[in-house]
Amino acid sequence: MKKVSFAHMGYSYLGFKQLVEDMGFAAIVPPSPSPATLDRGVQYAPEFACIPFKMVLGTYLEVLEQGAEIIITSGGVGPCRAGLYGMLHEKILRNLGFDFEIFVFDPPLTGLWRFYSKLRRVVRGAGLSWPAFVDVVRRAWAKLKLLDALEQLASNTRPYELKRGETTRTFHDCLKIVDQARNLKEIASARQECQQLLQNIPRDPGRHPLKIGIVGEIYVMLEPFMNLEIEKTLGEMGVVTHRSIYLTQYTATDVLAHGTMDVRQLAYPYLNQFVGGHGQNSVGETILYARNGFDGVVQVAPFTCIPEIVAKSILPRVSQDFRIPVLSLTIDEQTGRAGVETRLEAFIDLLRERREQMEARPYAALLPGY
Repeated sequence: MKKVSFAHMGYSYLGFKQLVEDMGFAAIVPPSPSPATLDRGVQYAPEFACIPFKMVLGTYLEVLEQGAEIIITSGGVGPCRAGLYGMLHEKILRNLGFDFEIFVFDPPLTGLWRFYSKLRRVVRGAGLSWPAFVDVVRRAWAKLKLLDALEQLASNTRPYELKRGETTRTFHDCLKIVDQARNLKEIASARQECQQLLQNIPRDPGRHPLKIGIVGEIYVMLEPFMNLEIEKTLGEMGVVTHRSIYLTQYTATDVLAHGTMDVRQLAYPYLNQFVGGHGQNSVGETILYARNGFDGVVQVAPFTCIPEIVAKSILPRVSQDFRIPVLSLTIDEQTGRAGVETRLEAFIDLLRERREQMEARPYAALLPGY
């Protein structure tokens, strides 16, 4: 039985684990990213590679040392260097003496035959028929959608919790429940159970939390270790957060439908060309958050990420035009949790003061001398 692994990206590993196991492979589940993982990647990566490249390289080192024989990963298109990651990772790892296969899947519509050829090799290697493979994908997809839904529910619950940390503890209990669910009926049952557990968390409904949208590069957004658990941190500071990217939404729109055109059309007056990665999306989503009444936006981006550098240079103008404060956080291996938390606290203080001023403004006209 072949041993198959993949990169660790948020909680999606539970869905990919099921996909690999249901195909008949042995899944080597990558460990949660840690400082040690990052150190391994930094040791062998080019100095100016972005932090996702370094972290994923460290993860591949860990899973190969655990016996992984096949690595399955995604590629990329456009100016973003992510399209070269798979090739460069493979070259570095082979130079280190590892013997393995790697399948890099670029978005299907960028090369349908190439995508199909790679997929056929994997499916044949598993000994599955195409109908059986479709059933396997349906179950994994249902689990991934559930994980995204539970993350959103936890983010909406956390600012109201009476006991700090209760939502996070319950969410991690839910991850264990979801992991045990294997077929569609069990996954549906897990959805009901986990939603009930999160909804039963004691809360104060009288609170009026700030709403902050999070935009940026996909890996840093989805992997809590990479963004220093920004959603948990903001939630426990009393803020409702919403990410512009959840994995199933991204797959259904950007990958399979070849672009979230509505968002890119919003960005067009400010950024009228595809710059790779999620640069256009970061601009368009910021405008969308402003239109939907969010109090602010946080951009999280890896150091040296070209698409997000482009977006960062444009966001101040978007912020001014749409009157929505934007905080840009650049993440690399030197970034510390304390520094990020301090900046977030200052940003939240600014947003609260701004909200108070906006709420007071209608009444100011009634004061003498206004």
